[in-house]
Parts: sequence; C-alpha cells; structure tokens
Amino acid sequence: MGSKSKEVSTVILEEAKRVIRVEAEALVSLAESLDGEFEKAVNLILATPGRVVVTGMGKSGLICQKIASTMASTGTPAFFLHPAEGIHGDLGMIMKGDVVIAVSHSGETEEVLRILPTIKRLGAQLIAISGNRSSTLAKAGDVFLDIAVKEEACPLGLAPTASTTATLAMGDALAVALLVKRGFRAEDFALFHPGGSLGKKLLLRVEDLMHRDDSIPLVGADTLMREALFEMTSKGLGIVGVLDEQGSLVGVITDGDLRRALEKGTDIINMAAGMLMIRNPKRIEAAELAAKALQRMEQYVITSLFVFENERSEKPVGIIHLHDLLKAGLA
Repeated sequence: MGSKSKEVSTVILEEAKRVIRVEAEALVSLAESLDGEFEKAVNLILATPGRVVVTGMGKSGLICQKIASTMASTGTPAFFLHPAEGIHGDLGMIMKGDVVIAVSHSGETEEVLRILPTIKRLGAQLIAISGNRSSTLAKAGDVFLDIAVKEEACPLGLAPTASTTATLAMGDALAVALLVKRGFRAEDFALFHPGGSLGKKLLLRVEDLMHRDDSIPLVGADTLMREALFEMTSKGLGIVGVLDEQGSLVGVITDGDLRRALEKGTDIINMAAGMLMIRNPKRIEAAELAAKALQRMEQYVITSLFVFENERSEKPVGIIHLHDLLKAGLA
C-alpha cells in the first residue's frame, strides 16, 4: 500500500514538473521572439493622450484584467473592458486617443472581433495580441504582438496554460517597459498603493505622525525635576525635552535616565532639569519619511525623537514616538 502511494506521488510530482517546464520553455521562446513590434507597442502607448483599454474573453479576459491592473499601478492609466459587455453599450468607455489592447490566442474570438469595427470608428488604435499572426485580430491591429506557444501544458492540448502564461508575461513586459520609459519611481508606485506597507513606508512623513504644540513634553533648564516629572508623565511619552532661555532644545531626560539616577541614590526631586539632562539628543526633520525615524530609533536604541523644521532649526516643532510608528503599521 505504501509503495503504491509513493508511486502515485511520484507521478503527480513528475506531471507538475512537466507543466512548469513547458510553461518555462514557452516564456524563453517568447523572450527570444520579441522584435520591433514590441517597441512600437510601447511607443504607441507612450504617445497616446488617452488611456489603455485591455479586452479579452474567457481565460484571456482574466489575464487582461491583471494586465490592466499592473499598468494602472505602474503609471499607465488602464482599465479592462469585457468585450461581451462592450457590444451591449460599454464601448462608450473608449474615446478617441485611447489605445486598445485586444487579446485572443486564436485571434478569432467572436466577441473580440465584433468590437473591432467600433474601435476603429472611435479613433482608437489597436494593439493585437494573439498566437496566430494570420488571424483576423492580428491583421486588424496597428501593432501585432505574437504569443504563439509550441504546446499547451495541458496534456489534452485544450485548457489554456502555456498560452495564458505567455500572455501574462507579455503584459508584464509592456507594463515594466512603460514604467522604465516614464521614469516611474518607487514613490510613484507608493502613491497608488497608500494602503500597503510600501505605501506607508514611502508616503508617511514624520510630520504626519508627530505630536505637536501642547502635546510636546518640554521644560526649561532651570525647571525643578518635580515639575519636569509631572510634564513627562502627563504627556505619556517617557521623555521630556529641556529648553534654554531662547527656546532651543539643549537636552532630554528619559524615564531610563531617571531610573539610573535613582539607582545611584541621587536626590533628583530638587535638582534642576538642566543638571540631569543628556545633551545633544538625537533629532529628525519633519519632512523626513516616518520610516527613517524608525530606522534612526533602531540604530540608537531609543524610543523618541524630537522633530525640527529643518537641520538648522534649534526649536522643536514636534516629537515622534515608537508607538506612533507601530500604530501606523511601519514596524
């Protein structure tokens, strides 16, 4: 029984490896077949004053949705149009100046072919993606991208497998080539992904999270420690900043500093804050990324940073605590 189970398991793994090899070979072949038509497609999209409309039926349609989504998130305005919905009114989404990417492996998908005349009349340009360069779709395109594969991974040769993988890769290649040509940056990507961890790391600034005005724990250098302790505890950040007569930050006192002083038996209650403070505290500018504040805290093993308008400023405009960064999902 155990031997038979092992034999079945081996067959399953071998089949899985075969599928992956077939699809990998299809991608290698696709890469080697790219020519000037691909460059024409990229330049056509770059030059368009409109959007990219991606359309396809069935499995191709699912791939088209992913292509449109990838383009939209990398700086190329794009959306998916279902061709069957298109012939029942949704072609109104297409405008003169748009570029339509139509996908059909056979190049003869009825729903896709039926919208081609309207696409032309609307003044949109057509990039045809197909595995058959002699097809109706291929001949109708202003640009033709060939996604022909030697074989499908499906042993029956029926289910789209290698062909849909090739289509997906072609879409990714277009999106990334456009990204590079547009000079799209990580910050731009984050702008379209504000809810993701990357968006938070690249969009959130210290000034977005810092405590301001009366929430900043501050005392003068001559303030007695009994008052400084009240300021520290009432603000709940485990730290108090110490200012000189001009309002410049000259030092800080943390709850850790208090603990170490008490362990030494120091009578801190009647001391002036300036006598107990640690000079040259770590700082950060308001416009810096919040992620940089986290990096600095980790580097110096601290939990708070006083915030300044710029590197030349001496008067703090805020304070940011590790808990603020944790709440924002940065750590």
